Amino acid sequence: MGATATGKSLHFCSSQDPLSFLSLTMTKSKAETLNLNFRFSKPPLTPNSRRLRLSIRASSPSSTALNDPPLPSLTNSDLQLRVRILSESLPYIQKFRGKTIVVKYGGAAMKSAELKASVVRDLVLLSCVGLRPVLVHGGGPEINVLLNQLNIPAQFRDGLRVTDARTMEVVSMVLVGKVNKDLVSRINYAGATAVGLSGMDGRLLVARPSPNAAQLGFVGEVARVDPTVLQTIVDNGSIPVIASVAADEYGQPYNINADTVAGEVAAALGAEKLILLTDVAGILRNREDPGSLVKEIDIKGVKKMIEEGKVGGGMIPKVNCCIRSLDQGVTTASIIDGRVEHSLLHEIMTDEGAGTMITG
Repeated sequence: MGATATGKSLHFCSSQDPLSFLSLTMTKSKAETLNLNFRFSKPPLTPNSRRLRLSIRASSPSSTALNDPPLPSLTNSDLQLRVRILSESLPYIQKFRGKTIVVKYGGAAMKSAELKASVVRDLVLLSCVGLRPVLVHGGGPEINVLLNQLNIPAQFRDGLRVTDARTMEVVSMVLVGKVNKDLVSRINYAGATAVGLSGMDGRLLVARPSPNAAQLGFVGEVARVDPTVLQTIVDNGSIPVIASVAADEYGQPYNINADTVAGEVAAALGAEKLILLTDVAGILRNREDPGSLVKEIDIKGVKKMIEEGKVGGGMIPKVNCCIRSLDQGVTTASIIDGRVEHSLLHEIMTDEGAGTMITG
């Protein structure tokens, strides 16, 4: 379902505390309705304020875990406030409408059912209001589960999975056959149309061995991207869901870091934004102080932080991925906290954002 879905209606609901609610109902057919309920955790706004904190819950008429409790009744004063809040969202929708947003999905957001639902609903909402989201995913925890069941030891070197032939088979089965199709199913159920792909589909990605292939096995890098198949899907109003495996020129599959795939796909599509969902708040000036979050920084500034040792460990590959995508034409790249429900919407639909935004 895209922005042209029929049977759309808006319902505004009241509350007695500083939280404000907005319910958006989109009817796909007589039998199926998608209800999106916005909760803005912000005291009543001034006319010039655009910094909104919001969360979203979706429900369908069937009896599932997605159903919401009844919303409060409406008063006239609440109606005026809700209309103003909705109006405050307009600049963000106008800014990003028609723009491609590439999201890398992984970490805690994949482990928690609530966070998984949050990401899916955010993607569907963004699609409904005219953005063009593309989802790239890994699936490390799921891979480890199956490896354990098959009595295949999971080995890592410098944070990368050592991938022999047997492990590569498991990686392909889990990422392409299980995680990818689960996400496609969830997005379809939530009201959009998703298309699942791996890097091998439509020659989307061509892989090459990692420089450390002797130690890592079938761990690869992206040699090149052909976005033709993606462009067709996106132009059709659907959401591509990409598993981070690809083959080389000879058909040998490789396991590729999902951050890397997302960055290269974003560059090939000329995306407006690259967003990496992580298990940290973003880039911190002091790694020991969660309150030292850097909200916005340019390439020069983040490179200096790396040189000074303020950015280290697993954050360095993520930052380098962002820098590479920006160098190739992506407008902004953000590293945001995937442990926060609806952090994706916070990043796109507010000035404050939900993590660290890196600019060129």
